[in-house]
Amino acid sequence: MSRLPTKDEILDWISDHPGQTSKRDIAKAFGIKGAARIDLKRVLKELEADGHLEKRRKTYRDPDRLPPVSVLLVTPDADGDLFARPLEWQGDGPEPRVLILPRAGDPALGEGDRILARLAEVKAESHAYEARMIRRVGTNPLKVLGIFRKTAEGGRIVPIDKGADREWMVPGGETHGAKDGELVEAESIGPKNRLGLPKARVVTRLGDPSAPKAVSLIAIHQHGIPDDFPDAAIAEADRQTPAGLSGRTDLREMPLVTIDPSDARDHDDACWAQPDDDPKNAGGHVIWVAIADVAHYVRPQSALDREAWKRGNSTYFPDRVVPMLPDRLSGDLCSLHEGVPRACIAVRMRIDAGGTLIDHRFERALMRSVASLNYQEVQAARDGAPNDRCAPLMDDVIAPLYAAYEALTRARALRQPLDLDLPERKIELDDEGRVTSVAFRERLDAHRLIEEFMILANVAAARTLEKTRRPLLYRVHEEPAPEKLDALREVAQASGLTLAKGQVLKTAHLNRLLAQAEGTDFDELINISTLRAMTQAYYSPLNLGHFGLALRSYAHFTSPIRRYSDLIVHRALITAHGWGDDGLSPEDIERLEDTATHISETERRSMLAERDTTDRYLAAFLSERIGTEMTGRISGIQRFGAFVKLDETGADGLVPIRALGREFFHFDRDSQTLMGADTGTVIGLGQRVTVRLAEAVPVTGGLVLDLVELEGRGLPSGQAARTRRGRPARRPLAAASRKVTRRRR
Repeated sequence: MSRLPTKDEILDWISDHPGQTSKRDIAKAFGIKGAARIDLKRVLKELEADGHLEKRRKTYRDPDRLPPVSVLLVTPDADGDLFARPLEWQGDGPEPRVLILPRAGDPALGEGDRILARLAEVKAESHAYEARMIRRVGTNPLKVLGIFRKTAEGGRIVPIDKGADREWMVPGGETHGAKDGELVEAESIGPKNRLGLPKARVVTRLGDPSAPKAVSLIAIHQHGIPDDFPDAAIAEADRQTPAGLSGRTDLREMPLVTIDPSDARDHDDACWAQPDDDPKNAGGHVIWVAIADVAHYVRPQSALDREAWKRGNSTYFPDRVVPMLPDRLSGDLCSLHEGVPRACIAVRMRIDAGGTLIDHRFERALMRSVASLNYQEVQAARDGAPNDRCAPLMDDVIAPLYAAYEALTRARALRQPLDLDLPERKIELDDEGRVTSVAFRERLDAHRLIEEFMILANVAAARTLEKTRRPLLYRVHEEPAPEKLDALREVAQASGLTLAKGQVLKTAHLNRLLAQAEGTDFDELINISTLRAMTQAYYSPLNLGHFGLALRSYAHFTSPIRRYSDLIVHRALITAHGWGDDGLSPEDIERLEDTATHISETERRSMLAERDTTDRYLAAFLSERIGTEMTGRISGIQRFGAFVKLDETGADGLVPIRALGREFFHFDRDSQTLMGADTGTVIGLGQRVTVRLAEAVPVTGGLVLDLVELEGRGLPSGQAARTRRGRPARRPLAAASRKVTRRRR
């Protein structure tokens, strides 16, 4: 029989595993079975009587211990050591003292700074915990991006923003060693004076304005993406405190988990599933999806609301995020951190064995995630190799999630949403902002599981609001335009494939075309061409359906941290259920159409900024490989040349028409081909090519290529590329910015 753990061992376990604190969890952790459970119960009762534990229904928590991740307020001592106090202390005794252990690369911290930190309990005279910073929250200096110009007094910053009408003065001690002509990021210092130049300190030297580390900042400014929060919004966020249980359903015992990318900054959705115990629904499942209750903190017409509306959505770059909400909310109060109580709006959904949604209900609740997991570890656990974090969750959490997902895949197969296979690129950067690798993101069942759960929750939200006749914003995706379908049909026929004509188009027809191409040389071409035929999804108060997902009613509900559309849907649900006075306001309803138009535009703005940044990073990465031969496929034909998608990186480059040879090439728009007048050489979509990288321009993201081989054969005699000093003509470079982008659902 296993040894009964000591009281200290039990307390240590509860502190390290705040989401697994039921008697059953504790017994399982220490291998206690049978009659020994009675002894365990006695020890827990003693700990409770002594005030070391607090029992909440069937779980225990130590009221005098902090969760493993917490928000701290920095309070340095007289000796300069960084101490902090917890902002969410729930114990009855005095607040524990926390020592911050800075690491190389951490920003400098001072009195009053707030940080999100990971804690470890220690036994020391001066402090009870040691903390490693995850990120700083709540700071709000005005940011400036510009070119540094050295002066006798220090320097000046000339902003690169077109709308900037003044320079900034940098005192001598605040230049951070910046050199003349460097691109720098600075922040305002001192009071805002009416007379004279405002002052700023250089916080980051970005070097050459065309260097990789600068490109996302340039994109932010070029596309007019707001990246400074107004003081009023920051102050409003800083005043927020964690929501309590009042007026909410208590879901803290439910083993909800978050599953996100390994580098995720926030966790706004959690899920759990179990077999349905209703005998009338044999083989069915109950799925819970819990979403951060952003509406509780972001009230209509508040400073936070006005700024969130202005931004419309968060924007993601390889090296940074421009969030829709300040980090105090997006990275803290609205992030479903492991072991921390968080406000949420949850939906309970019942599906049958075939994955059809039978019924659902929404709850305004308080939850506590039992684990913050990433896709790779969840998939490894499913495949038989669980790590220490996933092993205790296999039977009660991970296996039921996949069982429910399998049912949903059966419903998906019947519904036939558009099944595009377009791998996404992942750009890895080093600390200096240089690209170290470009790879395609691995697509796992764990990704698809979360995607299917979120789609189901979005459908449930739309149906509920329709049933209660509440205004909402739909996610609309209309059918392709006839002329775009004709172009796709031409590409299919040129590839030896067929897309039927003369019938009402359904996604199933397009899926059959994609299935014909799968595994052939035209696989990627048909996927890209099908994507190009699609219309851009947008938001609307009118329900026009979602063609790509093959759904009649669809609304975005699952990401209110990063999309304003979801916040509107949350408010509509609050109003529909009578949950409080923070629901949909008359002003929200009055400007619903304007909001739909605005956030559709901000989404497109973010997509363009993200795409431009990716293109520039790829060009910077490839700029060191000038003259290298690479393989790819013709992905586009224009009068001025042919676009090639490179196999290794997925980057798009241009083979200019002047680089194709001395003969005249005729452009056929209908067949999407270029034909040589002398040799009869035909260059068309989908052809395999070998190219030589002639030019890579990080500032524009443009790539210029020389054609070396076409379909495995050298160019015909007399068709050598016409170049100047080894480089093709540069006139078409501007056109090289045309890229394929993945439509957002």
